[in-house]
Amino acid sequence: MATPRSALERYVQAKDTVQPQLMQEIFAPDALLTYSIATDSISFPTRTVGLPAITNILVMEFSKRFAACKTYYVCEAAPLDEMTFARVPWLVVMREPAAASLRIGKGYYEWRFAPLALVTAMHIHIDRMDAIPDPGGNLLSNCQAELPYPWLKPATLQATYKRRAQANPALAFLHDFEQPLSLPSH
Repeated sequence: MATPRSALERYVQAKDTVQPQLMQEIFAPDALLTYSIATDSISFPTRTVGLPAITNILVMEFSKRFAACKTYYVCEAAPLDEMTFARVPWLVVMREPAAASLRIGKGYYEWRFAPLALVTAMHIHIDRMDAIPDPGGNLLSNCQAELPYPWLKPATLQATYKRRAQANPALAFLHDFEQPLSLPSH
């Protein structure tokens, strides 16, 4: 039986590894996707309705622009099985091949679940989405290495990124991503 945890895990699998066929296991046919974006460095439609359109935006179109993506849920624990709502901070580390750059961002997801843990509504808040020149892809591997995927405890993220930034001046930007985005109280 599907659970909120398994739905979140399948979502990053579908998006990060370009498996659009998995989306029907995650989203209800009439699901709603909304965004709030606090940066000008990336854009998405503010509202998307229905499984086919959501799959197109989150998997197909996304994969045309970004590669080697890993999306981490930065939290102490996965949502409980009986939850109908979950708000989870995220960190994404990926490559934008056309720009030869690393893309690193953070924000939070809000998930609403129906019976059988199908997602009926998803909101993606993007707080930061930095583009950092990375012609050889070395920064990407440094940012992803040693991070548990997809569930990442905040203390592990902080310790790993702090250590890397201190050891290599080229990774100083990691200090901006050591902490997950603070969640709103509403």
